Amino acid sequence: SSHLQKKRRAATARRQHLKSAMLQLAATEIEREAAAKEVEKQNYLAEHCPPLSLPGSMQELQELCKKLHAKIESVDEERYDTEVKLQKTSKELEDLSQKLFDLRGKFKRPPLRRVRMSADAMLRALLGSKHKVCMDLRANLKQVKKEDTEKEKDLRDVGDWRKNIEEKSGMEGRKKMFEAGE
Repeated sequence: SSHLQKKRRAATARRQHLKSAMLQLAATEIEREAAAKEVEKQNYLAEHCPPLSLPGSMQELQELCKKLHAKIESVDEERYDTEVKLQKTSKELEDLSQKLFDLRGKFKRPPLRRVRMSADAMLRALLGSKHKVCMDLRANLKQVKKEDTEKEKDLRDVGDWRKNIEEKSGMEGRKKMFEAGE
């Protein structure tokens, strides 16, 4: 019992160690990805947004504002074009998904109905109309010969049961049964 408890504790400790090692690896990986994203962001900003140098005169400031407004307009046009493309692609994807769904529904197999069919018709359906198959099920049955036993002879000697019933039916039969009882 104590040996099993030691094994369980060791296994639990191993699991805990593995979990902590995996969490540490995940944390360092997340930090690395965040640093890489920050570097990528800085590179993008340096490339697309040069450092701002404010001119001294009013006319130069107005020119700078005009340039900035022109850049904002071009970026907005790009964003709009990208959104329209995205909407168009989403619509196409939705249409294709619907077509796929419709096609799946179109080729759905109907539930099978029970059909009464003879063995000959079944074989003809399986083998085709070229093969003429005739299957007489009774021909394959074994022939059984009756052997006369003493019991059967005794039963034949008793007579036909129908005659016995006919004798007991009606008023005459009841009268005979009543008289036989007395």
